[in-house]
Amino acid sequence: MNTRKLCVALGLTFAVASAFAESPQEASIRKLIQPRLGDGAAVDSVTKTPYSGLFEVRVGSEIFYTDAQAKYLFVGRILDANTTEDYTKARVDELSKIKFSDLPLESALKTVKGNGKRVIAVFEDPNCGYCKRFRQNLQDVDNVTVYTFLYNILSPDSAVKSKNIWCSADRNKAWDDWMLNNKAAPTAPEACNTPNDKIKALGMKMRITGTPTIFFTDGSRIPGAIDAKGLEAKLASVK
Repeated sequence: MNTRKLCVALGLTFAVASAFAESPQEASIRKLIQPRLGDGAAVDSVTKTPYSGLFEVRVGSEIFYTDAQAKYLFVGRILDANTTEDYTKARVDELSKIKFSDLPLESALKTVKGNGKRVIAVFEDPNCGYCKRFRQNLQDVDNVTVYTFLYNILSPDSAVKSKNIWCSADRNKAWDDWMLNNKAAPTAPEACNTPNDKIKALGMKMRITGTPTIFFTDGSRIPGAIDAKGLEAKLASVK
């Protein structure tokens, strides 16, 4: 079976599996594995895979594998021996997808460059050095609409800086001034309301653990400060 057909088969396998309740064997494996993962780690699903009798154990967006008796736990990636395609990464990417239209875009900064036909959403912290690098890279990308969610997770004063920016007369300019030129926004009025808490709760629900995290209209995400060339390539691949 070639790589493309195998990928389709894997997708169908997991799609069908997710549409039904766990089998008795999968439920049994869940019960055996759960105590071995330690406190705070909850098994979300157990699914039989096409990989030599292995079972996928999903904990949040993380994937592990075990055998039919739950005797061994495999931590790592499954690759195609011929093409080196990473099937575990493909599965994690699929699990990490969102419905782009569900994002509360009214609670984001909106910047339109050129015709703005290509659209991304970015979760950023004002104290994030990698976010500032990404902002520099964005200057070389045209014909894009960028929705920026101020996601305050790095420092106690991140929320303060975000409030000052959100409450500025020109939010986009205040954001660019800070991220590109290190020019702080004026102190916001106490009575000014922000979506800070709402966005932080949303980011946690979406399991965003670092900034920047970039989302595309197909629901996929890329964590980290991707360069302009990489962003252009990704945008070209989004249908």
